[in-house]
Amino acid sequence: MKIKVKLVRGLAGKRKDQIQAVKSLGLKKINDERILEKNPMVLGNIRKVKHLIQVEEVE
Repeated sequence: MKIKVKLVRGLAGKRKDQIQAVKSLGLKKINDERILEKNPMVLGNIRKVKHLIQVEEVE
C-alpha cells in the first residue's frame, strides 16, 4: 500500500530531528507531495512530524 504525504506547514524554527524527518520523506517546500511505500521507516517519520504534514492513503 502507498501513502501520499504533503508538507502543509513550513520548517522555520523547527527542531533538527523534525527537519531531518521531513527531508527523509522527500519534502522540501510547502505543498510538496510524495507518494511513498508504507513501511516502518516512513511511518516513524510521519509520526514525528504529523503536525507539519497531511497524509492520505492511495491505492
